[in-house]
Formats: sequence, structure tokens, C-alpha cells
Amino acid sequence: MSSVHKITSPEKINVKNLFIAMGLNFSITIAEIIGGLISHSLALISDALHNFSDAVALIITYLAIKLGQRPRTLKYTFGLKRAEIIAAIVNAVSLIIISFFLIKESISRLTKPSPIIGTIMLITATVGFLANISGTFLLKKGSAHNLNLRAAYFHLLSDAFSSIVVIIGAICIILFKIYWIDPILTILISLYILKEAYAIVKEAVDILMMSNVSRINLEEIKEFVEKIPGVINIHHIHLWKMTDNDTHFEAHVEVEDMAVSQTAEIHKTIFDELQKRYAINHVTLQFECQVCEKFDILASS
Repeated sequence: MSSVHKITSPEKINVKNLFIAMGLNFSITIAEIIGGLISHSLALISDALHNFSDAVALIITYLAIKLGQRPRTLKYTFGLKRAEIIAAIVNAVSLIIISFFLIKESISRLTKPSPIIGTIMLITATVGFLANISGTFLLKKGSAHNLNLRAAYFHLLSDAFSSIVVIIGAICIILFKIYWIDPILTILISLYILKEAYAIVKEAVDILMMSNVSRINLEEIKEFVEKIPGVINIHHIHLWKMTDNDTHFEAHVEVEDMAVSQTAEIHKTIFDELQKRYAINHVTLQFECQVCEKFDILASS
């Protein structure tokens, strides 16, 4: 059995940016809770709770990244890379719980709308928006390569959007005294958060369940491998993601009767193609000659 892997190096996460984003979120949380209590705005308080969850999410993100960077051990032979995936689920689930709570509170407020001080609501929401949008810029670069960081990024992005909505609501309250718009906006913000959180949970669970997350066409792989000179067939394929940027592939490759050294070139050809076509960066192949009785593309359980 031979194995080749190529370590992908996604852009290094700027820890300083992560800490700045944490500080911004804790500051916004305090400001919006005070502003929400003074102005009687549920939307502002909901934004504050959301910001607090963002700050906690960023702490979880940082801890998960540090765990993921620890070296492999005899116990954890893959290392602790999946700590980031678990953290992404924790982040997203916290958003889902908070969203349902806010929807419940908003429905209650709809039946009994209360006067809101729009000016305080507007000023606080504007400050929150500026801080949140700054946080998203700090994390955007790394979020493209890291599911956990993407979850944290969406935490901040959703807060920036919610701040815009709160600002619009505050203007409506100031100009038209439409107090019921506050719970309506809270519900809309919560529904948006639910949508984003669900997508993150789904992808993270798919990775934990070792599914073919990228929907790579295994039949296509089989076709090109079996065209390689010396290869009879490829079977018993397993394909999974260790993290969102670390894809593993393993399979049995039936070859003509040849020396082990001759399989090295076949392995290189397969690895290069898998890496180029599908960004698969860890390939383990078991070369064999007249060993397996079944040649199904997937191994039987």
C-alpha cells in the first residue's frame, strides 16, 4: 500500500485580527444592551445577544484553530483537525438557538408593542454596524479556506446585516412612530441567521459523516484510472474530507503482474490527476494482483 499527501497551506489566519474582532464584539454587546434597555428596543437587544454569541464564537474559533495545529499523536493519528469542524457546529447551533428565542420574543412583542426611543436605537445600531463591518473585513480573507472561520465570519456578517435592518427600523420609528416594526425586523433578522446557520451545520455534519462533500464523480475517477497502462481496475474506493480543505482518497488498484517499484509511476499519475482535477491532497492506494474477488466501485460493508 502506498500513500502520498500534499499539505495544502491555506492563508495563515491572522490571530491579531481574530482578537480585534473579539474586542469589537464584546464592546458592541455592552453598548447595544445598554442602548436596548434605555430605548426599549427588542431588535437592539437581540442584536446585542447575537453580538455576544459572535464574541464567544470567535473564542471557540481561536481555540479550535490552535487545537487543529497540534501535531499528530499515536492516539490521534489524524491530529485534532476536526476540532474546527466541531467548533463550526457549536457556533452555528448557538445561532439557531438564539434565533428561535428571538422569534418567540418578537411574536410576544407584536401583540403588545411598546414605545421605543428611536434616536438611541439609531445611534447604537449605527455604531454596531460600523464595528461589525470592520470585523467582517478582518475575517473575510481566511474564511474562504476554513469552515470554522467561515462560521465566525457569517456570525459577524449577519450582525452587520441585522444592524442595517435595525437602523432602518429606528428611522421608521423616529419618523413615523411605527413601533411594531421592531419585532418584525427581529423576526426577519432571525430567519436570515437560521438560513446561514443551517448551511454551516449541514456541511459540517457531512464532513463528520465522511461523506463525499464535494460530490466528486467516482465513476469519472474509475474511468480515467483504468485507462492508465498496467491498470486493470480500481475498486473499493473511499473518499472523505478530514476538514473543509483536506480531502482524502483511498482505493484498491488491480494491476498486471509487475514489480512493486513499477507501481510508483502509476501511483504518481493517479495522485497528480486527483490533485489537479479535484484538489484531493491525500491519496492512499493498495496495489494488488488477483487478490480481490469483487471489483465493486465501493467496498461492501
